[in-house]
Amino acid sequence: MHKGLAFCLLLSLSICNLIPPSMARNGVVTMELWCVAKNNAEDAQLQSALDWACGAGGADCSPIQQGGPCYDSTDIQNTASYVFNDYFLKHGMTDESCNFDNTAALTSLNPSYNKCKFPSSLSSTNATLSSPSTAYGMGPSEDLNGSNQISQLWIWHLMTSLLLIAFSWVMG
Repeated sequence: MHKGLAFCLLLSLSICNLIPPSMARNGVVTMELWCVAKNNAEDAQLQSALDWACGAGGADCSPIQQGGPCYDSTDIQNTASYVFNDYFLKHGMTDESCNFDNTAALTSLNPSYNKCKFPSSLSSTNATLSSPSTAYGMGPSEDLNGSNQISQLWIWHLMTSLLLIAFSWVMG
């Protein structure tokens, strides 16, 4: 029975170790967030929200202009996502500042691609983090292209856990 209990405990610990560490700011666990266009939003709705954000909304739309690092005339999702995220960061990072007539949502997955780098909620100088959804959770804290660091961390925890399990079998 002790072997079974030790196994369950070590298995639980190993699963907890697979969770990437979150960042902490002033004692509050936080994570990076981005505001992106929803996959199921219609192109016409995205274009309307994009036009408003670049106009009356005051978002910085220069990176999505021709020659900019985020210019892609064939992908309204990426274009709208960059602008929505800029607006979100400049306007308090609340759920309301990432709505755009229900065509946008918050994500913890970095939407950056190629030379188009999206600043996150943690890199913003306007970091009020007033939305409760920014105060907890899990997710990568960097561009997915840098995920090899996360995979190396995962392997380390797995190997440590397996060694502990093997040790408990030998000693038990």
